Amino acid sequence: MVIKEAKFLMSNTRVEECPAPDKPEYAFIGRSNVGKSSLINMLTEQKGLAKTSASPGKTQLINHFLINDNWYLVDLPGYGYAKVSKGSRDDWRKMINYYFQKRENLTCVFVLIDSRHEPMKTDLDFINHLGQLGVPFVLVFTKADKQSSVKTDSTIAAYKRTLLQTWDELPRIFVTSSEKRIGRDELLTFIDEVNAQVQQ
Repeated sequence: MVIKEAKFLMSNTRVEECPAPDKPEYAFIGRSNVGKSSLINMLTEQKGLAKTSASPGKTQLINHFLINDNWYLVDLPGYGYAKVSKGSRDDWRKMINYYFQKRENLTCVFVLIDSRHEPMKTDLDFINHLGQLGVPFVLVFTKADKQSSVKTDSTIAAYKRTLLQTWDELPRIFVTSSEKRIGRDELLTFIDEVNAQVQQ
């Protein structure tokens, strides 16, 4: 897939105010500071499309981007940021759950995981929650350039072992690095293939 155009459409907290559900939609989410904005900017080849920040938890809204006038990319607020109040976390949970359950054109969720860390409860809980909701998702391991491929493979193997304790089938897995542009072609090819299936 060649991305010819990527433009910001809107930010909001209400599914009812999202763009018309007339195109396939791919949502990106992960723990705060997982490198989500950098990955989105790398995929679209636009440095400032998604706002990056040194302070985790910057994304607080559902952010919609239109790609090639053909599909939506959605930047969702990160989870697991300790400095956010309990009330804010509860509001986030309600907003995200409502989005997952009501957004009828949601095609796939990309769950971003920092490849440098062994399986974390926040990530595993979120993955299992998606399973309970019946939302299609894939796992995207980020920051692979920060360590050896052996360490990245070890992290992925640990996630597989843990998930297979409760899952019969594992989701698709991608390895990425925003700095080295690793995984870009694989992710865009996946989206291209799913779009072709959806739009048949």
